[in-house]
Amino acid sequence: MTEHRFEVGFIGAGNMGEALLQGLIQSGHDAERIAIADKSAERVRDLQARYPGLQAASAEALAEDSAALVLAVKPQTLPDLAPTLREGVTRGQPLVISVAAGITTAQLASWLGDGTRLVRAMPNTPALVGAGVTGLFAAPTATAEDRDTATRLLESVGRAIPVADEELMHAVTATSGSGPAYVFLMIEAMQDAAQSLGLPPDTALELTLGTLAGATRLAAESDEPPAELRHRVTSPGGTTERALQVLEDGDLRGLMRRAMAAAAERSRELGQ
Repeated sequence: MTEHRFEVGFIGAGNMGEALLQGLIQSGHDAERIAIADKSAERVRDLQARYPGLQAASAEALAEDSAALVLAVKPQTLPDLAPTLREGVTRGQPLVISVAAGITTAQLASWLGDGTRLVRAMPNTPALVGAGVTGLFAAPTATAEDRDTATRLLESVGRAIPVADEELMHAVTATSGSGPAYVFLMIEAMQDAAQSLGLPPDTALELTLGTLAGATRLAAESDEPPAELRHRVTSPGGTTERALQVLEDGDLRGLMRRAMAAAAERSRELGQ
């Protein structure tokens, strides 16, 4: 078995890369067994200052020296980056975990080598506060131990949900990968509407955030489906019914279907 200098190597030290390495360190992993590579030397120095013991190396070195190699880069960069890692991956035989939207395991294998053990994952930005949710697909080359390793890594920043069919990763991207932005837009819209009704900005934001957080928690902890929870708060002839009718007349459901379909289609385009 290949001996590796690093437990996990991160290529890409942006927000998602930092969220994952922070989650690992906070869950008890030794920072000296975690390494990063990034095109920005300043970014690497900044992270090393904030996470004492964190190591740095070139991307090519991490490909060979890491037991698990996390590709936390923009999908547009992988066609040029991944082939430069092939030699190191061949020698080091790491488990490769990609969080690049749209990039398929078949594409990764064509760049890194057909026998590469691959897991494709789609985390989301609430991982930055330990509240992420990640869909993941393990290629046939990945072992059960590999799946467990990837799951544990991703669970350090929230929940990890396996997906059996890789094609469904486009739907995962449209649902949870892009989903936080939908929620942030809803927050903006509710705050703006509340301010238009006379509430001060701070009060409008606090009420909006509290309402969404509370409703989400109730939906997560309730045995009832969201539709039933909505029905219970919608009194006939009341204020909620009037507001919901405006949303239904505006085709909120149709807008959401079209928005998520557009996100899924863009995910497919990124993989072409």
